[in-house]
Amino acid sequence: MRVLRLKGSHFEMGQQLGRELREETQRFYAIRLQIAIDQAWNYGKRRVDEAEVLKAARACLPVTRAYDPQGFEELRGIAEGAGLSMEQILALNGLTDLRDWLAWGGDEDSLGGCSAFVTQGDITTDGAMICGQTWDLATSNMPYVIGVHRQPDKGPQTWTLTTAGCLSLIGMNEDGLCVGTTNVRVTDAGAGVVYLSIIHKALSSDSHDAAVSCVTEAPRASGHFYYIADAEGQATALECMGTRLHQERVEQGVYVHCNHCLIADNAAMEGNKPTASSLERTTRLDRLFRENGANNSVESAKTFLANTEGGLTAICRDDTEGVSSNGAVVMVPSRREIQACHGLPSTATWIHLNR
Repeated sequence: MRVLRLKGSHFEMGQQLGRELREETQRFYAIRLQIAIDQAWNYGKRRVDEAEVLKAARACLPVTRAYDPQGFEELRGIAEGAGLSMEQILALNGLTDLRDWLAWGGDEDSLGGCSAFVTQGDITTDGAMICGQTWDLATSNMPYVIGVHRQPDKGPQTWTLTTAGCLSLIGMNEDGLCVGTTNVRVTDAGAGVVYLSIIHKALSSDSHDAAVSCVTEAPRASGHFYYIADAEGQATALECMGTRLHQERVEQGVYVHCNHCLIADNAAMEGNKPTASSLERTTRLDRLFRENGANNSVESAKTFLANTEGGLTAICRDDTEGVSSNGAVVMVPSRREIQACHGLPSTATWIHLNR
């Protein structure tokens, strides 16, 4: 896995990322733009073009600046370094949110999405909480997956799995605060803060509750599931729509979330029925952890994320109808441990991001 090390002000770190990956970011933007255009038709039967995508992104800029000025400065630095506009960089970072806004609704079945988990208490070998996930999207995204170590002038260091031209996707800060996400498709999307900006701000927090507030108080552009865990053993699951959310503490056992709503009030606002893929991945990952009982560990979690059982509904997918597990992360907050892989968890090499 390619790991970039960024240091300085938030704008300077953005510049470094944009300049280092200038050509990759421009290519990745073109790929993600086409995905947004295609999905607007596939999911909502709406024909949109780049101008409409960028118009939606432009509406999110002032909200993003007000929500997290430091994160906005990093986006501005990325845009400058990569030679793209702020609207283009925002669209790159918020594909799924803007997709929901441009084409909310529709029952088009999709295999896309991630599989996330949090384990607590006597379901692990030493009682240490473990959390993590796969990151599954279009196979064409895979070459652009990177690791990033950020050392800002102010705030905690962070280690994340993300993509070229983007803020934090899944990661941990130096205090052991961990944040990750899965996508849910919703019908109440609009101008707001995209999910990568929310995760990026949460990782800069100095406490679990402050990180949770970054999600609950955000004027969210669309729906996502977020998990937040810390070195003291606190964990919170947040299933969010654009305009409502459900949060609960994870105190014992295993909590699994894929790409459909588990909360009935939220499910009523989903843009599509739960897919067979999401339903079966949720059931399978939950079963694997529960059957393993007190033997769960970082190594077993990595094995479960690499599970190819089920074919089209596998946890680890290898270009299944254009979708792959582009990478995966497993974290132990109490030990400040974050391991990640670029590519299929079943074949990729795992590395310690912060060693």
